[in-house]
Amino acid sequence: MTRLLCPLAPTLLRHRLKKGKELPERWQEKLGKASVQRPDGPLIWMHAVGLGEALALRALIVALKSARPDLNILVTSGTRGSAEALAANGLSGALHQFLPIDCPRARRRFLDHWSPDLAVWSEQDIWPGLVHATAKRGIPQMWINARMNADAFTRRARMPRLYRATYGCFARIWAQDEQTAGFITDLGGVATIEGSLKPAAAPLADQPDERALLVASLMGRRIWLAASTHPQDEAIALDAYRNADAPGLLIVAPRYAHRGAEIETTVRAMGLQTRRRSNDELPDADTEVYVADTTGEMGLLYRLAETALIGGTFSDIQGHNPWEAAALGCAILHGPQTANFRTDYEALDVANAATQVTSAAELARALTAPATARQPARAKALVQEGRELVELLAKQLLSDLDTALGSA
Repeated sequence: MTRLLCPLAPTLLRHRLKKGKELPERWQEKLGKASVQRPDGPLIWMHAVGLGEALALRALIVALKSARPDLNILVTSGTRGSAEALAANGLSGALHQFLPIDCPRARRRFLDHWSPDLAVWSEQDIWPGLVHATAKRGIPQMWINARMNADAFTRRARMPRLYRATYGCFARIWAQDEQTAGFITDLGGVATIEGSLKPAAAPLADQPDERALLVASLMGRRIWLAASTHPQDEAIALDAYRNADAPGLLIVAPRYAHRGAEIETTVRAMGLQTRRRSNDELPDADTEVYVADTTGEMGLLYRLAETALIGGTFSDIQGHNPWEAAALGCAILHGPQTANFRTDYEALDVANAATQVTSAAELARALTAPATARQPARAKALVQEGRELVELLAKQLLSDLDTALGSA
């Protein structure tokens, strides 16, 4: 089946390019055509599919490079947004390429060029063809930070032989939680429960000059942020704003920046004063809702805000990463739909380091609740636990690398 994809791949990718879903200068990386040279020396290849998953690897990259400054690290991901966010926030000396599509020709080109000494797959984006092609070359593979929800397990369970063979290619599988480990075991793999790497993610990049401009224009107002939002999150946040005591300034940062005009129209229809960042507008004393429809600025926005409502938690999106807010001392509020980060939100809620809200009225009350102000200190302790896990994982991967190089 994957062989059938190869002849169609260039056409499909060009179609995506026309829609702005691919980077014009880099789309052929998905055909296995590298855009940079492979550096000399040992190389670890790490894969994470999207924005949150790729950013979660940064702390691990820092730990690996600190221990072995001469080590080469290649990070692959699948989405344009992940590439742009990694460029904005830095990769601590690692290289980035797009993952090749899972067809024989693209796999061969990719592996011929990069010839990794160790392959590390992260979270849930596992491509069976590429896993098997890597295994045939004798390259050891690890699956770290593994997670799998019930829907993903059900889909994979329809092809048990495929996934039993695929998971058998991994020398080590580290699962985030007991549920994931159980699902992997049921599919024929062997997993140990180690927890999530996301708490240890390095803080998103700051923009000091831009932050100074915004701080001056905000004039000491209380700021709260609706982060990585979708329409359902925005509806709750805007309703809460209209009904909150001393609501301050609400910054809405949509998950997809192209929705800025749509959000501005909605806000104006509610009779609220708004300005839009993509128009190079700064908020003024009359601004009630500031639409931050730009990319690569979440580190800036979290530093401005006291409290963040994490988007995707009021819809079937099932939540975005809460640890980016925690790493920058931002109190965390979220809706009830968090399956994508179930164990993360559970850990935060149990530690009273985040608060679940189910309505605009609850959100409005939580914004000024004393318990909300105490959350950042509690989240900091969980971040420290995550950093200890990263150090442990880095040591294990370097040991696995040494073993691979010794047997080469």
